[in-house]
Amino acid sequence: MEATVVKHTGSHYLLSSLPEWNLFPAVLRGKIRLKGSNATNPVAVGDRVRYEITPQAVPSDKSGGNDAPGQEVPTEQNPAVITEILPRRNYVIRRSTNLSRQSHIIAANVDRAYIVVTIDFPEVKLPFLDRLLVTCEVYNVPVTIVLNKCDLYGEEYRDRVEVFHSIYEGAGYPVMDVSAVTGMGIDAIRDACKGMVSLFSGVSGVGKSSLIRALDPSLDPKVGEISDAHLQGRHTTTFYEMYRLASGGFIIDTPGIRGFGLVDLAREEIALYFPEMLKASEGCRFTPCTHTHEPGCAVKAAVEDGTISYERYSSYLGMLEDETKYR
Repeated sequence: MEATVVKHTGSHYLLSSLPEWNLFPAVLRGKIRLKGSNATNPVAVGDRVRYEITPQAVPSDKSGGNDAPGQEVPTEQNPAVITEILPRRNYVIRRSTNLSRQSHIIAANVDRAYIVVTIDFPEVKLPFLDRLLVTCEVYNVPVTIVLNKCDLYGEEYRDRVEVFHSIYEGAGYPVMDVSAVTGMGIDAIRDACKGMVSLFSGVSGVGKSSLIRALDPSLDPKVGEISDAHLQGRHTTTFYEMYRLASGGFIIDTPGIRGFGLVDLAREEIALYFPEMLKASEGCRFTPCTHTHEPGCAVKAAVEDGTISYERYSSYLGMLEDETKYR
């Protein structure tokens, strides 16, 4: 039998036979590992898995549920057993710690990632955002950038908001202005999520949990406050979890991410995952070109004339310079 992982808390999981929402507990059989993977979590939310039901599972006597009367169903005492992880269509992955060679899979089989950022409260860190965007490009995850808390950005923020739009729309990414407080842009996101599995990710404090609650008031993920000391959000989501939207579709909420390291990406490959640089590089005199010192580099020329933003190019140089620098 097959199902989708919708939540994991350490070694325990919840599964559901999507698009049905029939949650049941599961555990791993032995030490399942993906071939060639250094991931700290062999199973991620969004993974399709095969499972078995143990003979000790008790018959279901629930009426109106997803399981027919008399059918054996897993229980907390006798959970299903995950026996195999099916091939992933895509996934989002990061290095697990600053000095570790291991990685952590954030989510798998995602139709679209919504990266939630804020101009301020907390201030967006473009190098962090660019690392996350590069990773989504590497693993074939479509991205929309969600600029949240727009109700806080008065006239004094207008230039910063416009510059942000210019940088990322110029790189080819859609940017949506939203406010979980006023409801601005919420209907558009809700419509876009229908029939999809969508990942919501970003640093702590940008309002992911509030945004999810605005999308569906029946959901109640934890909402945290901003730390006054560093204007960084406190971690509120402690586990990766998928929710079903009443309006249709499923969303994956993730813990706030403080650092993001690239995984399995050679230095000379990084530029291939900046869409605007990849396009411009067709005009470079030399192939390959690192876009740093070579004469006749079309990417450097595009940075000089403003076609490619200096901020994005600076993020690229930072990735070249030190792949262990995550933030």
